[in-house]
Amino acid sequence: MTLSHEFRPLGPWTDPETWPRKSAYIFRAGWHDTLTLLSDEIDYLDAGRVIIQVDVEDSNIRRDGGLRANARVIHPGVVISFDSKYGPLRYATDAYETVGSREGWRANVRAIALALGALRAVDRYGVTKRGEQYTGWTALPAGTGGTLRVFGSADEALRWMRTVAKEEGLDTGQVASKIYRDLARRLHPDSGGSPEMWERLDAAKIMLSAAGILP
Repeated sequence: MTLSHEFRPLGPWTDPETWPRKSAYIFRAGWHDTLTLLSDEIDYLDAGRVIIQVDVEDSNIRRDGGLRANARVIHPGVVISFDSKYGPLRYATDAYETVGSREGWRANVRAIALALGALRAVDRYGVTKRGEQYTGWTALPAGTGGTLRVFGSADEALRWMRTVAKEEGLDTGQVASKIYRDLARRLHPDSGGSPEMWERLDAAKIMLSAAGILP
């Protein structure tokens, strides 16, 4: 099965930084094999179109969503998000670094594909019944320990972001992606934001990315 996917700019890396990173040469498989592996795992989850975010400028992405052959990826971090039978899921890693001609971001895509395979393997033993192993990557309300998503729709997530932006004195008339970036800088725990608000912002990002509103 061919993977239905598109690339989008990553924007600022808001997930924890990995340091030191591992060499991308740890994986010897080619890019085609990586996409095939990811496609197989995505198919198992009944997912729709997959969004792969990498650190490139908008001009490096073709109109069909593909990455230009000469695109220069700066930060190796990758975020992969999609809607699935278990709800919107989001996976991110920057664990592998570019070494020579072996690109770190491609290694990080493979790492996510392998992680999805490892999660699926849990089902072989009949312990999970409702995809419980995936709930760690869905948007969860802080401190509940449950599996309810914070937002019921993309519209609800966007309204929440605009409300918080207004409370923070930010410009609410901008496009959703700019509001998100401004909030990410303001609400990140490293900048003094609360973990709960950061989790809610991440949940909004997952919902809006799955709806195609955020890149």
